[in-house]
Formats: sequence, structure tokens, C-alpha cells
Amino acid sequence: MKALLNVFFICSGFLIFAQKGLDDFLSYSFPSHLTAADHMGKIAWVVNEKGIRNVYSAQAPAYKAVKETQYSLDDGIEISQLLFYGSDLIFVRGSAPNREGEFPNPYLDVQGTDQAIFLSSNKRVQKLTEGSGPLLRGEVMCFINKGQIYEYDFTDKLARQLFTTRGQIGSLRLSPDENKLAFISNRGDHAFLGIYDFNDQSITYPDPTVDIDSDPVWSPESNQIAVLRRPYDPRLMFISKLAAQPFSIRLINIEDGESKTLWQADEGKGSAFYGLSSGQQLFWMLNNEIIFPWEKEGWLHLYAVSTKEGKAKLLTPGNFEIQYVSQSPDRSFLLFSSNRGDLNRQHIGQWKDSKITQITKGKGIEWSPVSDGLGNNFALGSSGLEPAAVKRLEQGKINNIFSSEDYPSSDLTLPEAVIFSAADGVKIHGQLFLPKGLKTDQKNPALLFFHGGSRRQMLLGFHHRDYYHYAYAMNQYLASKGYLVLSVNYRSGTGYGLKFREALNYGAGGNSEFNDVLAAGLFLQNHPNVEVTKIGLWGGSYGGYLTAMGLARASDMFAAGVDIHGVMNWNVIIKNFMPSYEALEHLDFAKLAYDSSPIAYMDTWRSPVLLIHGDDDRNVPFSESVDKIKALREEKVYYEQLVFPDEVHGFLLHRSWIDAYKATVDFFDRMLE
Repeated sequence: MKALLNVFFICSGFLIFAQKGLDDFLSYSFPSHLTAADHMGKIAWVVNEKGIRNVYSAQAPAYKAVKETQYSLDDGIEISQLLFYGSDLIFVRGSAPNREGEFPNPYLDVQGTDQAIFLSSNKRVQKLTEGSGPLLRGEVMCFINKGQIYEYDFTDKLARQLFTTRGQIGSLRLSPDENKLAFISNRGDHAFLGIYDFNDQSITYPDPTVDIDSDPVWSPESNQIAVLRRPYDPRLMFISKLAAQPFSIRLINIEDGESKTLWQADEGKGSAFYGLSSGQQLFWMLNNEIIFPWEKEGWLHLYAVSTKEGKAKLLTPGNFEIQYVSQSPDRSFLLFSSNRGDLNRQHIGQWKDSKITQITKGKGIEWSPVSDGLGNNFALGSSGLEPAAVKRLEQGKINNIFSSEDYPSSDLTLPEAVIFSAADGVKIHGQLFLPKGLKTDQKNPALLFFHGGSRRQMLLGFHHRDYYHYAYAMNQYLASKGYLVLSVNYRSGTGYGLKFREALNYGAGGNSEFNDVLAAGLFLQNHPNVEVTKIGLWGGSYGGYLTAMGLARASDMFAAGVDIHGVMNWNVIIKNFMPSYEALEHLDFAKLAYDSSPIAYMDTWRSPVLLIHGDDDRNVPFSESVDKIKALREEKVYYEQLVFPDEVHGFLLHRSWIDAYKATVDFFDRMLE
């Protein structure tokens, strides 16, 4: 059998390389949640190695990777929220519960699961308490449990509720002098900034309004605090939103409680807030400027406003978008990732002393930068052939601290950047994966891939999110089997500016992305190496939605598809994210949303489909697949299904990804043979 794996064969003109299997292509160790201690030259991160998640660290000056925990099962239990406690590490293990209070348990552990805070000290791990969102105040850890604030005392090892208040509590921020704790109390259609005073054990809501406050940030002197403020907007989801009632930055003086609007977005373009991929949106700098994201120029950029003046200045001009931002421990500079100078990749830049320095460039992709406070910068990074790694950024050099071992990079192909036009003239970017050894006159089956989101962008390399890291590896595997694969960055995605992301009539407002589906199909039909009768399409979530739309509206173009937890009816999805939504109260829109959904085109769906879904999906309800299969049965369309009990939207078990992708490959091999 092993001998057969080292050969290739040609069947009906279909070139198939089989040196490595799907398991090999998905065998990388994916690092995430990179964090740095403030002033001790130490970093830490989480590694998901084929579903087995552990915490790693590295210490100056050598920065050699050390495994802090010893978990050994693909059990679907996530690790996140790393926090340094001296040289030890605090982390959260487990995912948040669903609306019924059920914690994810795709491993089907008979004891059940929870979400809890752990301490790793000298490679010994102990569970401290149930909860999440840890924050340290000396020998006391504040945290959130069931929407309320608790504290854990490391001296007596006991957890107590700090105070009781209405609303769901989040965004804990400790003042630099450690005397006060800021938090956000979310109350549905409004959210308050709250402040707890440790000295007199009191709670105040210093500037309550009907708006939504978020992302509090303290001044270095602890005497002021700023929050991002957005008017409550009950408008419907998954439709174009180029403007809204303007968002603002509110400044509050702690000593006397006086507050003012420091800055407010202009009306029109950019007035609707769109945030960074970072956990924080406001950054109070040492020079008393607050830096924040804004789309005034039509691209997501960083702006600065002085706490004394109130006029915003653009810091990062150009046709590119900022994504991840982190602040140095001394508040003197920011590190950020963006597609500056290369729309198809992410690179690291630095803003310091009113100027930008490009730290990385070239064929790699870098994201999630951090600084350790000792002058050392780090980031996560990948390339077209190498999976994600932990990297140290040193004066023009990038050195790996941690990377996947024995990954079959030589079996991968470098994707090509392509641009094509939809029928309405919109320019669409994509990445084309060509099989190695493809001959000029050879005709092979081809596939379209659509990412989810839709607020995503696939890149010319391994992605910064684990979901799309899997998808990129899958597209590489499909190419290794002889498929031509076109990954499509359709309209309403990120990376190409506000106008592209908020495309007219996208999603539930008219499904204008279907123009991009057809344009991508025509691109493949016109490719000299594509067998035009053997074009399939696949994707997950929003990508599953576009897969279903392609099969339902263009079965003559697409011979088969794999729809992974995709949308069936926008009215159901909108209510899932907005429980207050009632279709009967929005009759015209509800009809448009219905007509923009696969459910409206089931009578023209003829091509076979494989449906894959986990039944604890919190993004796309499992009922969407139930309804889809019911309609397929009524129309007598051939379908297959793969269901994962208790699995969530972004599969938590590595074996779920393996099973889903193996079923996908098998389905396409049979349907497009």
C-alpha cells in the first residue's frame, strides 16, 4: 500500500498526485492567542496540534519554545485568554455556553464540560474556578462568571462575587493605579460604562445614555476614561450599511464625573462603526492621544485624536486596511497588521513618533503582533507553502520560534492571484490553485471555494483564522489530487475597502454576490485546463449559502456541491442573531430576504449536494439543514448528509474536520469522475 502512495496515475485525463493524504495536509500545529508579558521578556501562545490544545511559552534571551501544559486528547475543549501571573500563566479552558446554558461537548464526555480558569506554574496545571475574562489586581484575580464579576484570592484560594448588578457584564479594565475597575453592563438595546471603586466598594454609572458603550480605556494617570459610543441601531442584518447615526468617543473625568464627546464621526461614509480584529478598539497613548479605527476614507484606518482638542488626524493613509493592532506596554507605539502594499497578504507595521515603519514584507503573511516591553516584537505568520508559526521580528529578519514539524510543504502549490469581473462590473479577487505537472492540453475537474463570514478575505497563503487555515490546506489537497481550485473573495468580504464590503444589495438585500458566483464559474469554464461539465463548488457558512445558491440557480453550470452549515433562509438567520426580529413586522424586507435565499429556488435545483452540519451550531441553526433536506426530498434532488452530534459551527474536534473533508473529497471524486 505504501508503494502506491508514491506514484501518480492518469484516469480519463485526470492527473492525480497521491504522495500525501488529507491527514498529512491537515497535520500542522496551529498557534494562536499570542500574548506577551509587559516587562520580563516572555511570550506565550496556544497550539492546536490535530485537535490537541496546549499552552506554550518562550523566555528571553533564547526564546526557546517550552510546552507548559500536557493535554493529550482531541476533546474539542478550547484554550484562550492567556494572562501572565508573574512568570506563571493563567488561561481559560472551555468555550462559552449557548443560549440554553449548554457548554459545547462534541467529544461526548459523559461528565459534561464547562468553561474554567486554570493556572500553569512550573508545568503543573491547576483549576482555579469556573469563569472567563481573567484580570489581575495584585494577588487577586477578577473574572466573569454567568454575566457577573467575581474575584479569586490567590492567598486563600477562594472565589467570591465582587458585586451584583443588572445586565451582562464584560470588558473588564483595571485602572493603572488599581483602585478602580471599569466594565460594560450590556442591557440589550443599551449598554452602560460602569466603574467599581475598590476603596469604598461602590458602583457608579458615570454617563448613562440610551446608546451602546464599549471598549473602555483608562488614561495613564487613572483620572480619565474613554469609551466608544454607538447609537442603538435595530436595522436589519446582512444588508448593505454604508452609513448610520455616527459613532463617537466619549471622555469622562473620574474625579468630578464630568463627561463630553471628545470626537464624533462625520455623517455619511464611515459613520457606521466597523472594528478591528483586536480585542480592543481604543488605544490611549503616552502622549494623551487616543487612537481608533475609522473608515472616513473608505478604508479601515487608524486615526488619532488628542484628549485636549478633538480633531481626528489620519495616521495610516492609503488604499489598504488595518486588521490587528496591539499597544506597547509603555503606550509609546502600536504594532499592526494590514494589507498595505499587498492586497493579497497581511504584513506588520509600526506606528511610533507620528510615522509608520513597515516591519515585514514579501511573500509571507503576518498577523497578531505583540511587543514584550524589552524591545522585542513577535507575530504569528505563514506563507503559501508553510503553515502558521510563531515568529520573532528582528531588524529585517524573521525567525521562527515555533513551527509545524515534518509538514509536507513540498507537496503544495503556490496559488496565483487572479482578478475577474462580474456581469455588473465589480472586480473580484481570487486565488487559483493549479495542480503540479498540469499539461497544456489537459482537462481536469475544477472547484470553486467560497469563504464564510462574509466579512473575511482569503489570502495567498495559510490564513490567520483556524477555520480558514483548514480550508486553505483543503484547497491545497484538492489541487494535489488534480482539481483546479479557485478561491473567491466575493463582494461583502473584507480587504478591499468599505464600498466592496458594504456592496449594494448583498446578502439578504438581494444576493448580489451571486454575480460573483457566476463570474467565477465562467472564469473556470474559460480556463484551458478545465473540463467544463465537471465544475463543482464548496464552502462553509456564508460559503455554504453561496454554494447552495449556485446549485439552486445555476445547476447547468455547477455539477455538484458541498454545503457545510450553510444558510437556507435569511429570515431564520437574522432572527438567530436578532431575536427581536419578526418577519411579519417587515413584510417587504422579509420577502426580499426570502427571495435572496436558497429556499426560493429549490424548484430549479438539480445538481447533487453533500450537506454537512453540527447540531449545536450557534451561528447557522441546524434547522437550516433540516429544512433544506426536506425541500430537496420534495424536489427529488440527490443529496447526502453528514451530521456531527453536539458539534458547533467552527468544528472543535480535529476529527470532525477530517471526516467532513474526507466526505467532501469522496463526494466530488464520485460526482465529477
